[in-house]
Amino acid sequence: MNPIRCIRRLAAVLAGAALLTLLLAAAALGSTHPGAPPDSGLAACAYPLSTHDVTAADYRQIRAQFAGSRWLDLRTAGINYVDLAVRLLTARGTDGYQTVWFYQRLSAACAQHGR
Repeated sequence: MNPIRCIRRLAAVLAGAALLTLLLAAAALGSTHPGAPPDSGLAACAYPLSTHDVTAADYRQIRAQFAGSRWLDLRTAGINYVDLAVRLLTARGTDGYQTVWFYQRLSAACAQHGR
């Protein structure tokens, strides 16, 4: 099996489990900071990063949203995950573990700030 397909399939499985958490985190934003402007990093958390339909322009937009987050851990995890996803579009010889670790870190940061 093509290693890129394996990575994408793994990312899709992980995203399926984490997507509900991310969507709930983004939905809860309004109730956690009434009066505070929405955080762009949390908006980016709701984006389905594991789909095959993410264009280069989408990745730039998502990265910019994470970069604008007021929370350092969310900003760092988001930027790192998007940068890795872009690099993996042409990666060879990877087992996908790095993707899993980055995605777990991003999911945790999104959930922490979305509650």
